[in-house]
Amino acid sequence: MIMAMATDSGQLRIGEFARRVGVRPELLRAWESRYGLTRPVRSPGGFRLYTAADAARVERMRRGIDQGLSAAEAARAALEDERPSEGLLEDLAARLLAAIGRYDEAAAHSVLDESLAAFGLEESLSQVVLPTLKEVGDGWERGEIDISEEHFASNLIRGRLLALARFWGRGTGPLALLACAPGEMHDITLLAFALVLRSHSWRILFLGADTPIATLARAAETTRPALVVVSSFDPALLEAQAAGLRRLARAVPLALAGPGATDEFCVRLGARRLDGDLVAAADEVART
Repeated sequence: MIMAMATDSGQLRIGEFARRVGVRPELLRAWESRYGLTRPVRSPGGFRLYTAADAARVERMRRGIDQGLSAAEAARAALEDERPSEGLLEDLAARLLAAIGRYDEAAAHSVLDESLAAFGLEESLSQVVLPTLKEVGDGWERGEIDISEEHFASNLIRGRLLALARFWGRGTGPLALLACAPGEMHDITLLAFALVLRSHSWRILFLGADTPIATLARAAETTRPALVVVSSFDPALLEAQAAGLRRLARAVPLALAGPGATDEFCVRLGARRLDGDLVAAADEVART
């Protein structure tokens, strides 16, 4: 069957999406490029898929234009009118946290399905997935949550993000090589960054947690990436690799990410620093 229909999660390829919202695909692409009106996600095969949230923005923009607004004014109004959705996102995050607390895998995946279909990848990551993981981690540090709950949450969400990452090395866009510093085991935020970057047509080579810098350098030499990103939550882990990272920065464009990457350290190494919000950072990388 030709994939011009809805996916199981209610997401649509652009042809069918354009037909349903009554706007030509060329105009939709222009609105997306100029105003950020739509925020398509990537299917496992690399196709751009549009969500119910995209349709709502398009409808609000069309209504604004019909009322006499310019395209820029209508887009601004359509995006501002999205603020009431914040309560829905908070509800999804609360339901995800509750499902994790019950060790309810099916309920957790149901919440993720609902969030992705309604709000798309970026908002689901920044407003539902990552805040929930932080809440779980903070609860564990305070002694309010058992370590088994933290492991359950991390493994479930990591597995879900990896499922979205299928075939993310395909395509003709620039290549990003991503890894966590040696000793850094937390790679979910870097996964989120990679998925958002992929939604901007970048190709991804993900090496994951605890990657030796020498291994990363050899991979960079082989693949010639447009950008190498090294992430860590702990400044000491990056500081311990300063010499190797400095050499890597001389060979390829290097960015450091995570709370461990300070401005001073990045300047000293000649590396770019990515903001702590890696979802926003991926948008920034894609624009430059």
